[in-house]
Amino acid sequence: MTTRIRLLPAFLCCCAVAAAVGLVLPMLARRLTAGDAGWPGETSWLGRFLGDLTEAQFYATAPAGIGMLVFAVGAHLAARRRLRLRGFDISYGSGLLPWVVAAALGGLLLSHALWWWTRTGSWQPTFVPFVSVPPAVVLVYGAGWRVAGTAAVLGGVLSTPLALAAVNWVCVPLELPNVVGNVTGMWSSALVAFALCRRLPWMVRPAPPEAGPAERPRPRASWLPRRMLADFTEAQFYGNEWASVGMLAGLLVAWAADPSAPAYGSGLLPAMLSAQLFTAAFGCWWHADRWRRHGWYPTFVPVVSLAPAAVLAYGGSWAVILGGAALGALLGPPLARAIIARLPSDFHPFIGSVASMTATTLVGIGIMGIPDAAGLL
Repeated sequence: MTTRIRLLPAFLCCCAVAAAVGLVLPMLARRLTAGDAGWPGETSWLGRFLGDLTEAQFYATAPAGIGMLVFAVGAHLAARRRLRLRGFDISYGSGLLPWVVAAALGGLLLSHALWWWTRTGSWQPTFVPFVSVPPAVVLVYGAGWRVAGTAAVLGGVLSTPLALAAVNWVCVPLELPNVVGNVTGMWSSALVAFALCRRLPWMVRPAPPEAGPAERPRPRASWLPRRMLADFTEAQFYGNEWASVGMLAGLLVAWAADPSAPAYGSGLLPAMLSAQLFTAAFGCWWHADRWRRHGWYPTFVPVVSLAPAAVLAYGGSWAVILGGAALGALLGPPLARAIIARLPSDFHPFIGSVASMTATTLVGIGIMGIPDAAGLL
């Protein structure tokens, strides 16, 4: 019996939850007062800063960012105490979450300090360092203020301007989804940053940990929904279901205050969240054997790229939701894995993941644009 067959009942249950989200939330939205409540301070600088914590998931709302950080810290403390309910060990069991968060927040603060002026007229990707170079450098080079400070500076100085250039000079003129420019800024700046780290005398890699067993135990049925949830915070380098629960709880609080506010005021959050859940379910189920074989597999790639981008581009129909989920889950993770396998050992694997996001989104949006042009979506 293959892993997929064993996990099939869990997969069907997860799909049912994803469908319920897409059906129930719109009905609830009609009963909520939209547009005149909102979350206090959401449009202030602090609100926008906290919103950047979940910009990678296309939510961009402060309560989601706060909930994610609070629950991530709880998961870290639980992991240190080896509690049974700690979930997947946060930040890949490295124990580096405090330094990951410090570097990411430092990079985000520097990004706002240097590039906030670009946001005066329109949205701009100031969030990029929070989910790219700073945490990745810490995970490669380890703990310490010199490492975290260097990582933050590299993120604020390299990642944001490259993403700004890609969004404003490529995506906007060509009418491409902004996520293509965001992730292009991430992988291109990471290539430069890790090359620079090789030449900085204070950046010394710690000894690599001992390799784990080549073959992992067969995942239980509970593994699938847990892994689905954890994929929602892989972009922040947490990969923990409790951090994702905190993020989604904060997101729903913000959505209940004003259903039109999250997801850039599109009103498409129910469809977007449903698409992300379907994508995570299909990706984790389809690639479960690869998870078992490799110990980690980049199934999160389409959850934070093609799935939400397709909904924003083509609307929240079930054809878009399911089509984006299937395309993303089939294309994104294998491509990411192929790129990761070819990276130098001192270049963090996230480079392959975000490079795959660029290609997967371009290909997926292009494929889905064919039936849209024919009026079938």
